[in-house]
Amino acid sequence: MAYYGKCIETVIGQLDKFKAKKGSAEQFLEAASTALQTLSPQKQAFILEVLSGCLEYQKLLAVVVDAFYVRAGCLCPRADYSLFEVICYLATFQLEELGFQLFCDVVRSQPVDKMRKFLGFFFNPLNLCSWITDEWSLIYETAYVRENWIGPLMRWQPEVQKLINQLEEVLANQSVSKTKAKVTEPKEFNLTVPRPRSIPVPEPVPVVAKSKPVPRSTYQPPKEQQLLETTKRHNRWKAEELLLRANMEEMRCAVPRSRGEPPMQDSQKTLQPRLLPRILKTPKLTFYKTNNVPVKLNTAAILREGSLYQRQVEKELERVDKLVDGAGDFSEFLEWQRKVQAEGREEQLAASECHRLQGKLSHEEAILARQRLVQGNKEKADQKKEETAELMQQCAERRLREERSMKELVQRVAEVQKNVKVAQTKLLRGRQQIVQEVIEESRELLQRSAEAAGEEQQRRRELISQLRALETQPVRQGKLVDLTQIPGYGLEGEMSVVELRERLALLKETRRREEEEKRDQIIQGKRARSQELQNVVEQISLCRAAMGRSAALRWEERKARSAAPAAPSQDERVLELQRKVEEKAAERRRQAALLRVPAPRAAHRKPRAQLEAQHWLELEQSRERRLRALQRSGSVCGHARRLEAA
Repeated sequence: MAYYGKCIETVIGQLDKFKAKKGSAEQFLEAASTALQTLSPQKQAFILEVLSGCLEYQKLLAVVVDAFYVRAGCLCPRADYSLFEVICYLATFQLEELGFQLFCDVVRSQPVDKMRKFLGFFFNPLNLCSWITDEWSLIYETAYVRENWIGPLMRWQPEVQKLINQLEEVLANQSVSKTKAKVTEPKEFNLTVPRPRSIPVPEPVPVVAKSKPVPRSTYQPPKEQQLLETTKRHNRWKAEELLLRANMEEMRCAVPRSRGEPPMQDSQKTLQPRLLPRILKTPKLTFYKTNNVPVKLNTAAILREGSLYQRQVEKELERVDKLVDGAGDFSEFLEWQRKVQAEGREEQLAASECHRLQGKLSHEEAILARQRLVQGNKEKADQKKEETAELMQQCAERRLREERSMKELVQRVAEVQKNVKVAQTKLLRGRQQIVQEVIEESRELLQRSAEAAGEEQQRRRELISQLRALETQPVRQGKLVDLTQIPGYGLEGEMSVVELRERLALLKETRRREEEEKRDQIIQGKRARSQELQNVVEQISLCRAAMGRSAALRWEERKARSAAPAAPSQDERVLELQRKVEEKAAERRRQAALLRVPAPRAAHRKPRAQLEAQHWLELEQSRERRLRALQRSGSVCGHARRLEAA
């Protein structure tokens, strides 16, 4: 049995090597035969035959062994994979040749429990006739598998079952012998009894102080928020004043005026009484007056303006030609357009007034909602106070009961803990002794590690000195190069470095001459463009002068039209919103009187709201005047172009 056991171990080792290398089977068998020359011829022949058979039918054997690990051999280690392959090969292909008795000796030479599990799984008739046959039929023909492998295995199955029963008896005898052995009796550790936990001294029951009433400022907005709103409103007014002043003084150089008359006189007379109080109240505001400073235009702006004037002149000439031919005028259409624009502006003013009244209405509704929320919060706070008082009373009673029970428990425990100090002293001495021993051992280990580190450091120093000595040895570097010599590689256009440099110098000189010629051409083109721009600028100045003269003729007409104030339009939506706002304000005052809640400061700022509405109205009027001025300036420009064309 030991003889067959060694042979099987040799085959298993060779199979493991083949799986690790994953080479060709023929080369591996040749290498294995050379490695087994030291063995006897009989043993060498047996090992090589089994090894070659396992390699040849490896796919068939892998089907059985893999299924064994999945179904029955879950607890078997994967290191025994080759062992099960060898046993499966001997049972399938060598059982007739070896004989059943020799096969039994081989099986008994291996671990009994593993062989019992594998043989019971492999020689199970249900497995042989079902899935093993199906899996092997996928690799070989079904008739060949049933006739040459499955049939002999089924014939040997009764005898193999007897062998399995013998192996089970051997396992049972081994388990009985193991039970008769002397069992180790464990002893209880002599552990230190932990000391009981100390019971904490009960804390005194706190006396709940009388709570202060909720301050009145809780239901009022904070002063910081009010200051921020005031600052925000003041900054907004400053920005609006700057916008008004910019609207008054915008494009002063482009608006013509009569001789001896200051600019924007009519607008200043109209807005001065309204804006004077705000301008006086606004601190540190500096307004810069714009003068008729000439603006320097770039090339694109000059060409763009020149082309614009040219197109305008062409259009005016076409219009004059059409008038000469009998075409109609656009005066009626322009009058209708002005009326439509006036109606649109009135509609826009009504819409802005509606938007402002809607905001005021939503503000009143928000105040009412806040008053209702304050009343609800007061009721909830009163209910919460009552519930808190009841809970505090119950908590005080429970703590008194707990305090009495804790005092009794402390008295009982104090009697038990009289000898605790003596036990603590003994335990402390033992621990100190253990700590002293550990310190001495650690000191010795540190000394040894320091000596080893010193030796390693000395060895490294010697290696470094040797490396530095090798680095200091002289090394010959570089070689002589002849720049006038041709390399001689046989390439087309091959030349020396000196010739290459000369050709590069000639090429640079040629490029320099080309760049100078291009530069001269660019300078000439720039001069021609500058002359063209100068001509365009002269033409633009003439057009602007003509436009200024024509605009001066219409200035008096524009002042007369802008002096007449526009009557404010009344809209049904505006009246309806004003009525709703008054109703909400009256309801809010009634609610405040009932709840005795002071009205917000926004309600006492009625004059301020009126001033704000008046301010926005003035801003809209200034925008209308600006729009009319732009329209009139456009009509003046058209008249000037017609005069210039005539």
